[in-house]
Amino acid sequence: MLYRFREAQAAELGLGTRSDRRPRMASACKSLRECERWRGEILREISRKVSKIQDAGLTDYEIRDLNDEINRLLREKRHWENQIVALGGANYRRNVAMLDDDGKEVPGTKGYKYFGRAKELPGVKELFMSKKTEEDEENRVHNYYKKFTNQGPAYFGDLDEAEGKLLEFEMNAEEEEWKDAYNHLRTVLGLSTDEPIPPIPRPAKQAATISISDASSGPPEPKRKAPDEDGDVEMPPDGSLEVSKRAKTDAPPPTGASNPSSDEAMLAHAKRTAAYIPILSPEILLPPKLPTREEMETYLLELRKKALVEEYFGDEP
Repeated sequence: MLYRFREAQAAELGLGTRSDRRPRMASACKSLRECERWRGEILREISRKVSKIQDAGLTDYEIRDLNDEINRLLREKRHWENQIVALGGANYRRNVAMLDDDGKEVPGTKGYKYFGRAKELPGVKELFMSKKTEEDEENRVHNYYKKFTNQGPAYFGDLDEAEGKLLEFEMNAEEEEWKDAYNHLRTVLGLSTDEPIPPIPRPAKQAATISISDASSGPPEPKRKAPDEDGDVEMPPDGSLEVSKRAKTDAPPPTGASNPSSDEAMLAHAKRTAAYIPILSPEILLPPKLPTREEMETYLLELRKKALVEEYFGDEP
């Protein structure tokens, strides 16, 4: 009886005989029954060490050593489970994540794990609390910025231009900046300060908008009737249709050449610009002249002829 007790005690402590010792490599065991036996022994060792790590009399160093041994046994258990699956046995591997009361994954359930009093060690407790602290901080920041969401257009300043005061203030600021920039330019270029400051060149869209709004403020014109299939058109009393037809017939047909009126307008614009910058001439400020289609075709034809002559006759004259 004493021999059997000593043998059972040695087996429980993992101090069996040499022939009965657990193999270091799980792949070396080819018996499914032996793999199941060694897996069960590892589970008993893990259970014993997990119970021992709860002891309040252990020091921090002993707790760290016990936790390292438990993680080593868990890795060994995983190797034996893989060997059991390879031999055609049951699949004991479980990859189910541990969740808390809120349905979130508990930290420390993957990779290196902490058991019992190991969770209260210095540095480990902060590791478990860091994730919760990050979530609390994220919720606090979200609640702080939540009051700025779902705001109306007035919050973003989209209704500031509806009053008209902001537009008037901006126009006055633009005029002051224009005057300061113009005076600085005259000082740099050495121009005379007796000439009046020209107004700000506004885009043509504003002038068109003003003219359209002025025209729309007048009395409404009578509507024209669309021409039917026979070509009958309702004639307005003032004869504006006849004038518009005459204007259409008098308009010159579009040609590829440039319009002389546009050339004159560009030349006038260049002269006005050169008046502010005396070092530049109006000819330099004009846009570059582009070759016509006939000139391009002639130039390409000359290049082809030259290439053919060089190909068949060489560079000889």
